[in-house]
Amino acid sequence: MALIALRGVTKVYRPPGGSAEQTVHALRGVDLDIEAGEFVAIMGSSGSGKSTLMNILGALDQPSEGSYRLEGEAVEGMSGEALAALRNRRIGFVFQQFNLLPRTSALENVELPLVYAGVAPAARRARARACLELVGLGARADHTPAQLSGGQQQRVAIARALVNQPRMLLADEPTGALDSTTSEEVMRLLSQLHAEGITLVLVTHEPDIAAWAKRLIVVRDGRLVEDRALPPRAAAAEARP
Repeated sequence: MALIALRGVTKVYRPPGGSAEQTVHALRGVDLDIEAGEFVAIMGSSGSGKSTLMNILGALDQPSEGSYRLEGEAVEGMSGEALAALRNRRIGFVFQQFNLLPRTSALENVELPLVYAGVAPAARRARARACLELVGLGARADHTPAQLSGGQQQRVAIARALVNQPRMLLADEPTGALDSTTSEEVMRLLSQLHAEGITLVLVTHEPDIAAWAKRLIVVRDGRLVEDRALPPRAAAAEARP
């Protein structure tokens, strides 16, 4: 059984009272399977539907039509409360802008998902410290985001995404706000996490970042137009949509 299974997924945005011309077909009948342990890059130009696809995979949005199964469980049609619980238990998110609380320590930022999950303070502190150690920031646990570099802030965000031991990690342009050297450091960390068994789905418009993945999916006009395996550390040109 695939970890992720989409069948006939369509997403249509219709503004209230809008005309047919204003209707946006963001996804058009997408079928997609992702197995546990895969490292998948999703590429596409602006407006291609890749962000909508990521939002549906992350249970941040619901399809207009079609089905989404996560570990065999139907996600489409879930209530908002059920979707929030699913995201907290099974999905870790890493975003371009880090989304850290500015006046809160790295440790407290990483603890946050465990607070929502109702984990006791001592246990969540221990798990958060372990995740900071995993990303190489154990010594910076008491630092606020302003006291950390961009790369370190992204490492804190990755630790936060991992703290609930999710089934998959969704990374939306995780290097978009970083310089090339720091981007490589972050991608090495994500690759290490994948090698340790986590399922990783990465959205990017950068071919050299997509080239870290093992599988490339290209989205165009709401459809999957390419789906192929990538060789280890393929040249950036090989990942160009």
